[in-house]
Amino acid sequence: MMEPVYQFLRRCCGWGITWKETWELRMSEHSPLVRQWMMLRILSSRHYGVTVKELAQELGVSEKTVRRDLDAFSEAGFPLEETVVEHGRKKWKLAGDLTVKGVPLHYDEAIALHVARCFMEPLAGTIFWSAAQRAFNKIRCMFNERALKYVEKMAQAFYQTRVGFCDYSRQAEIIDQIMIGLEDHRTLEIEYQSLKATEPVTYEIHPYGMTYHRGALYLVGWSPGKKEIRHWKVNRISRAEVTDRRFEIPNDFRLDEHFAGSFGVYQGDGDYHIRVRFSAQVARYVSEARWHASQRLHHQRDGSLIAEFDLESLEEFERWILSFGRHAEVLEPPELVERIRYEVEQMARIYNPNNEDQTLTLSSPTSIFQTALPQEEPFLGGRMKSAVSRAQK
Repeated sequence: MMEPVYQFLRRCCGWGITWKETWELRMSEHSPLVRQWMMLRILSSRHYGVTVKELAQELGVSEKTVRRDLDAFSEAGFPLEETVVEHGRKKWKLAGDLTVKGVPLHYDEAIALHVARCFMEPLAGTIFWSAAQRAFNKIRCMFNERALKYVEKMAQAFYQTRVGFCDYSRQAEIIDQIMIGLEDHRTLEIEYQSLKATEPVTYEIHPYGMTYHRGALYLVGWSPGKKEIRHWKVNRISRAEVTDRRFEIPNDFRLDEHFAGSFGVYQGDGDYHIRVRFSAQVARYVSEARWHASQRLHHQRDGSLIAEFDLESLEEFERWILSFGRHAEVLEPPELVERIRYEVEQMARIYNPNNEDQTLTLSSPTSIFQTALPQEEPFLGGRMKSAVSRAQK
C-alpha cells in the first residue's frame, strides 16, 4: 500500500506536528488567512453543509465576516455549493472533493500539500524532490487560475530558511543508487571522504536507511569492515554503486530506536545523565521545544530552568549548550562540565591573546541578550563574538 504523501513528508522532513499545529504556530489566531483556512476545512468536511451562523460560532467571528469570506472563495473560483434546507435556512459546502479529478483528496488537503512544498525544497536534486514536484504539479492542475492565485497567497505565509542546507542537485545518481540498495537489500560500494580525511576511501556497506538532520541527508548502514553500524553524510559520498551481493537487515533494527540515545546523528556507547541550568532569559525558549525524547524540564522559582537528558554521546549536545553562552550552566555529568570548561578557556585565549588578566564589563548584564528577545533566539555564538569585540574596544 502506497504511503500517504503527508506521512512521507513527515517521515523525510522530520515533521513532528500536524499541519494545523504548524499553521497556528506560524500565524496569529486572528489572522484572516488562518480563519479562511479553517473555514475551507469546515466547508470541505461537512458533507451536509454548514450555515453562516454555525461558521461564525465555530470561528469566533461575526456573520458579516463569514459572508465576506464566502464571497472571496466564490470569486477565487472554489466550487461553493449553496442549498436551502428547512425553514429557508441556507447551508454552504465545497461541492465534492477532488476524487472526480483523479485524486482522492479534499480541497483543504490539496491546498495543504501545495503550500507544504517549501518544506521539500531542501531536498532539491533528489528522487524525493522529483517525485514531490510531479505530485505538486498535479495538484496545481486541479485548481483554476483564480483559485490557484488564492492558494499561492496562502503559500506566501511560509518561508523555509536555507541556513546550513546541503545542495544535492549534483548527486541525483548517487542517491538513486543508494535507494536501490535500500529497497533491494543489496550491498553498496561507496567512495567517501570524511571530514578529517585527505582523500576518499572505498567502503562496502549494507544500507539500512537514511535520515534527514539539520539540512543534510545521512546514510545509515552496517560496515562489514568495521563490524558496526555507521553513518555516512551523503554529500561526502563521491561515488555509489550497487553490487549483486545481498544482505538482510536485522529484524530488531529500527531507525528511530537507533537514534534514541543521540542528540542528532552522532552515536556513542556512553550512558550520560545530563542536567543543565538555563537562565531566566532563555528558559522560555528552551521549554517551547522538544529537544529530545528523554528531556525533563523543571521550572525554578527564580525563573530559571533545569533540564535533564539521558544520552549516549556528548558531542552534539556540547555544541548546543555552547550556543547559549553564559545562559547555560552544565551541572552534570562531570565529563561534560570539563569539556565545556576547556572549550571556554580556549575561546578566552582567542579573544584575549595577550593573556591579560582583566574582566570584560558590559553596560548592562542583559542589554545584548535583550536584542535577541523579539526573535526569541538564544545568545548565539555570532552575537557573543561581536559582543566581546565591542567590550574589548
